[in-house]
Amino acid sequence: MTRRTFAGGLAALAAAGPAIKSIEVFPVIYPVTGYFKFFPKPERPCVFVKITCEDGTFGWGQSVPTHTWSYETPESVTTALRGYLAPALIGRNPTDIGGAHALMNRAIAASFSTGMPIAKAGVDLALHDIAGKLAGKSVAALWERKPLERVTLSWTVNVKSVEEAKGLLDAGRGLGYRHFNIKVAPDPKFDVELAAAVRKYAKDSFLWADANGGYDTKSALFAAPRLAAVGVNVLEQPVAPNRLSGLAALKKQGALPVILDEGVVSVTDLEEFHQLGLLDGVAMKPARTAGLWDARAQVEYLERNRLLFLGSGLTDPDVSLAASLLLYGAYGLARPAALNGLQFLAGSFLKTPFKLEDGALRVPTGPGLGVEVDEEKVRKAAYVV
Repeated sequence: MTRRTFAGGLAALAAAGPAIKSIEVFPVIYPVTGYFKFFPKPERPCVFVKITCEDGTFGWGQSVPTHTWSYETPESVTTALRGYLAPALIGRNPTDIGGAHALMNRAIAASFSTGMPIAKAGVDLALHDIAGKLAGKSVAALWERKPLERVTLSWTVNVKSVEEAKGLLDAGRGLGYRHFNIKVAPDPKFDVELAAAVRKYAKDSFLWADANGGYDTKSALFAAPRLAAVGVNVLEQPVAPNRLSGLAALKKQGALPVILDEGVVSVTDLEEFHQLGLLDGVAMKPARTAGLWDARAQVEYLERNRLLFLGSGLTDPDVSLAASLLLYGAYGLARPAALNGLQFLAGSFLKTPFKLEDGALRVPTGPGLGVEVDEEKVRKAAYVV
């Protein structure tokens, strides 16, 4: 089943389905509980999106901007949703998700890639939630896929000294985690020392190094073989997305599989990077790809071309986390997912929050995204933008 027949499979429902009546936007803040380099303040802003249809059916989505990771901010996401994306979709069919993306991409055009993808992800998730509820099926079932029961997680090690790592590793292992990902760059010598310490601690783990584009090409070429020598399995986004010559040099070196993240927003980007021979795989994030519609196309491209499919996130809470689990579960993610929302965030706006089970999370099985948002709590916590 392709992503195009997902819409076709709902054709009968769409023909008589309710139109979108309203789109509401609620910026909220989750407290951050530990040091993470992308959160200079101890808070993680997110934006809830509620789409309500004329018959009362509603769906929830969530955008998760991180201004130190990309250009989208809570303010820009909220403005984009209220002022541009919502007006384009009112009165439209909520189950025509491909059509909704076309409308959103006309309302906010692309530059190099999809414009405001994190904002658009909030709408996409809410539409998937509605489609599932109208059909009485989970999103995975709409895709005609039987998901994994649980997705194994990876514990994020983001420290300023190697000495700090032991306590953090112990904390993760105490919660049932057996796999680890480390934040690296810009200092390759420190990174190799950290990677060696983590590998010594967890000899059988899948060890994933993520540079977030923080190396220059020379440093990345120095780091990659040394990280491989101490037991790192993959290197994610070693150089900035626009450093194509650097990615080419790393691929030619061949020390570690090159996994892209920040540089791959749409399936078109993925196709181009692949055709240019610049990657071995992608760390998927529905939050980055304007939601599940394009993320699913990317996963299927990776599968067809036998590229590595890894699962990651933007420290996703609640609804965004549910969407990631559904995607990774539906496509049988084989490696631990770097979904660290439960590690770094406190609180939940779900009536039944996610619960860690021996280093893993259950894939939601209810209609739509399979989670129930506490709307009263969201409305009370929403702040003015």
